[in-house]
Amino acid sequence: MLECRDLSVSYGHHRALVSVAVRTAPGEIVVILGANGAGKSTLLQAIAGLVPSHDAGQILLDGKSVKGQPPHLIVEAGLALVPEGRRLFGDLTVLENLVLGAYAGRARQSEKENLEKVFTLFPRLAERRRQVARTMSGGEQQMVAIGRAMMSAPSILMLDEPSLGLSPILCSELFKALAEVRKTGVGILLVEQNARQGLAIADRGYLLENGRIVGEGTAASLAQDPAVQKAYLGGAAGDVGARPARVPAQSPPQAISRAAVPPPIRPSATSAQDVGSLIPGSINELVQRAAAIQSDHVKAMRTGRVATRPAVAATARARDDSLQEAIARVEAAAADARKSRQSGDSGERKQVKGD
Repeated sequence: MLECRDLSVSYGHHRALVSVAVRTAPGEIVVILGANGAGKSTLLQAIAGLVPSHDAGQILLDGKSVKGQPPHLIVEAGLALVPEGRRLFGDLTVLENLVLGAYAGRARQSEKENLEKVFTLFPRLAERRRQVARTMSGGEQQMVAIGRAMMSAPSILMLDEPSLGLSPILCSELFKALAEVRKTGVGILLVEQNARQGLAIADRGYLLENGRIVGEGTAASLAQDPAVQKAYLGGAAGDVGARPARVPAQSPPQAISRAAVPPPIRPSATSAQDVGSLIPGSINELVQRAAAIQSDHVKAMRTGRVATRPAVAATARARDDSLQEAIARVEAAAADARKSRQSGDSGERKQVKGD
């Protein structure tokens, strides 16, 4: 059995854990629920010896203190951690990663037996034992990480966000595998973002908030707690799906007011001719020139010789200046066209009033 009493952890002046007490018995799954930054990962790391805790706390494994021991000795005592992010040896094969998990002295004699258990839990790993780990999918890599921890023959297995980044199908397979691990007598302390799935397979649970345990109970009682439902399960069970979201009614199409429609632009023939005469060549030639400027710039940047190619740079600048002048002339002509149209409309309105 794993038991933590009055466990506290600080990062400088920040108290990440405050007098935390949890326990996990053999053959049971205990889930830790909490928001991001509540201290869930810190709790697992402190138990595994990766983060120092305050002197007052206790960490007991089968009645013996493992507090303050180095991580490899805690593994030898029977405690294994599957960290968030898997932390595999990516260039090694699946089999090599698994065998490394049996490095602890307590696991070496039962290496073949433990390997058979892992392959029974995860048949896909048996099929891909020669595959390089980094070429596998996220779900398959998570299987390797859990299998590697199981190879150390632990009595308590800790998992930090095992379903993170996995598809719903792979999540379902993962939780089924954890239920099978429990049947072997291994206790599981689980930190899981998917609260619904975690409570579905867990026997008990704890609520961790701002580094403190604020609630505990059986998984069934926590799943029915209104506060837990609101915070972690998306609302009360009776409310979820009870009322469909209201769809706003669509307004019937209405005739558009003529007053809201702007009058059409009526450029004069002379203004259109003037705008066209400002651009040397067709619009296609203008686009080609712009593409040439961009192409020269990209080539110069790739070769890293912009400063040492003054001729190319000067040509590009000349083209750029020419293009900018043409654009400025187009904009000026368009402005003149708008003024001409506005003055024409004003004359028409005066003529209508006179009539």
